[in-house]
Amino acid sequence: MKLYTIGFTKTTAESFFTRLAKAGVKKVIDVRLNNVSQLSGFAKKEDLRYFLKAICNIEYEHRPELAPTQEMLNEYKKRRGKWTTYEKRFLKLMAERKIEKTIEPSDLDQTCLLCSEAKADHCHRRLAAEYLKKKWGDLEIVHL
Repeated sequence: MKLYTIGFTKTTAESFFTRLAKAGVKKVIDVRLNNVSQLSGFAKKEDLRYFLKAICNIEYEHRPELAPTQEMLNEYKKRRGKWTTYEKRFLKLMAERKIEKTIEPSDLDQTCLLCSEAKADHCHRRLAAEYLKKKWGDLEIVHL
């Protein structure tokens, strides 16, 4: 089973949609807490849903249970908290939410977790993917 991740900042719409299409992604799962962001013109919820379907025939789904809380985001982003603290808190939140039981593994095959961060190394989409891999085992993670 293959699970992709992608961020939309610091990229063009052409590069973003091309990477998804070339990878063979069937569905994008938006893991942002706030999916009406103005960070990128093509990434607002309804616009993204339209573009994914029209350009790549990819489905869109918003899953806020895979997002951090607003308090966690504020602590890390606005108050410049430590990544290691954020990571521990986020993984604890995923365990408390038991996300491995609320999502079927088969629902994530050829799916891509979407967030705003350009790179996955300091983004919760990577943490969510790695958490699920640890729980399920048979999961290949590819960062687009």
